Amino acid sequence: MLGARVHAYLRAAAGPRGHRAGPFLIRFDEHDDALPFNYAVPDDDLAPTPEDVAALVTAFRERGRTPRLEYVPQVAPKVEDALLAAGFAAEGRYPLLVCPAGSPAGPPADVPADAGVRVALVTDEPGLWQVARVMNEAFDAPEATVHDVARLRGVLDRGGLVAAARDAATGEVVGAGQLGGPQDGVAEVAGIAVRVTHRRRGVGGAVTALLTRAGAGAGITMPFLTPADDAAGRVYARVGYHKAGEVLHISAR
Repeated sequence: MLGARVHAYLRAAAGPRGHRAGPFLIRFDEHDDALPFNYAVPDDDLAPTPEDVAALVTAFRERGRTPRLEYVPQVAPKVEDALLAAGFAAEGRYPLLVCPAGSPAGPPADVPADAGVRVALVTDEPGLWQVARVMNEAFDAPEATVHDVARLRGVLDRGGLVAAARDAATGEVVGAGQLGGPQDGVAEVAGIAVRVTHRRRGVGGAVTALLTRAGAGAGITMPFLTPADDAAGRVYARVGYHKAGEVLHISAR
């Protein structure tokens, strides 16, 4: 089942620092309290008790983090009602899009020539700094720090990929994205970011296509992503992604 494989990937992404709170595995970022870097995944087929949920909330509160989860509700259908009863509220329900091996990765890894942008994988430290700056700028996060760069380096260390789109004239990074390290062939495309000056030129799609294609060579047979809105979903659909489920983000603010 795809949802169970996604859950396995999310648990693996928590790494050795993943924190177990009863039937929930929590990924904490000790340097960053931003919501996307701090969330729990329930055990599959879980029917949590009020005590389970209370322990989960306590684990987040003790670390100054917002109690929240990101998970596939079809895999643990009894969790949402237990969370709602404890005062949680849904942040959003997002389509789970996949592009299995053999599916077309629509646009080429380069944007149209008249866009003046080239897309390539990044592994060097200066490139990772530029990628971090573009991602933080695009997502209205604070100025990039060494921790943001270390997070990207961690993606590479786990067998994942980082990509950048550079302005052909200046060499400046104007778009970026990442693909996590594989867990049983599954990995998440995330952080697709494009500077305002270069949007609507196919940059985001080209970055996604490059990561998807290159991921196949890194053992990733089932890349997935969760678009924030319909416009982003259409970009990924042109690359070859299609809906295969739903992901729920839910928190107690």
